[in-house]
Amino acid sequence: MSIIGIVLGVVAIGLFIWLRKEQQKYNDFTDFDIDQARKAYQALMEDYNKYQVKTDRKIAELEKKVEWLPKNTDRKIENLKKDLPKEIRGVIGHIEFSQNNLR
Repeated sequence: MSIIGIVLGVVAIGLFIWLRKEQQKYNDFTDFDIDQARKAYQALMEDYNKYQVKTDRKIAELEKKVEWLPKNTDRKIENLKKDLPKEIRGVIGHIEFSQNNLR
């Protein structure tokens, strides 16, 4: 009976050691996968942050253009309004002189 108890004890210890090694292999495998997933998520977050910064810069540039273009157009219209009477006089003057030459 004592021999059977010793054999069963050795088998139990062997199974315990074997299961421990298998569990360690599984833990190493899952740790590697988790580590790779963590690195992938970090890379994805960095890319997304870069995309957000790039998009914010583009939005800021477009807002500047939206503000700048109407102001520039208003200035051009104001200058055109100031110069319009001179242009009209010049055109009318040419028409009047050409009519005098035709007669």
